[in-house]
Amino acid sequence: MQEDSSGPRYPIESVDNALKLLLMLRDRPAISVSEVSEDLSVAPSTAHRLLAMLVHHGFVRQDPATRAYAAGPVLAEISFAALRDSDIRPKARPFIEELVREVGETVHLVMLNGTQVLFTDCVEGPRALRAGSRVGTRLPAHCTAGGKALLAELPDDQIRELYRDEELEQLTPRSVATVTGLLTRLDETRRHGYALNDGESEEELRAVAVAIRDLAGRVRAAITLSAPGYRLPPDQVPGVVAAMRRTADRIREILL
Repeated sequence: MQEDSSGPRYPIESVDNALKLLLMLRDRPAISVSEVSEDLSVAPSTAHRLLAMLVHHGFVRQDPATRAYAAGPVLAEISFAALRDSDIRPKARPFIEELVREVGETVHLVMLNGTQVLFTDCVEGPRALRAGSRVGTRLPAHCTAGGKALLAELPDDQIRELYRDEELEQLTPRSVATVTGLLTRLDETRRHGYALNDGESEEELRAVAVAIRDLAGRVRAAITLSAPGYRLPPDQVPGVVAAMRRTADRIREILL
């Protein structure tokens, strides 16, 4: 995490640490007490108290199984509030619903936030076995189709700025493990015009994504279609991508 050398004249250490902790969650899907203690150079007991206070106010939640901490619902609400002026969800929703009726699988609307993607809206597919909604959650962008579709819009030097460490977190054994490998994947995404997630965020799940641009050509978001791998084999990807591109083009026509 990069330190800002220019700070307030009279900093409040506890507030500073709490905000730094929240910034850690911007770049990581989950953190532990020991990681907070090490990164903030505070005692484990202090790290635990900071996390407990943030849990109390809903900024952080704790996984009861792993005991790790992740972004809580209040952070998602703040993210949505920050995006309100550029929020395309109401305009995109009818077109996403129509796409789901056409393809029969779950579709998410996602936005890039640093090195993570924020799932901002979802229309679930009608089948009993389907990808579920992830609205309000964040995942490492390099492990998702939507994240790669959005990262591919950035030049390679900007990708290197975002990812200072060569090694990347892996959510599954299929996740890309290095920035060099990510740049290769992003080059493929640019050439193909869509991004693919083949079991990289969750095993047995496959997803494809395309970016959404406005009339000025600015990238605003991405739509991601997710399905069990056996229902989205490689030979069906071109047809699904074609439907998704039609949807992205229709959304583009109503964005200022």
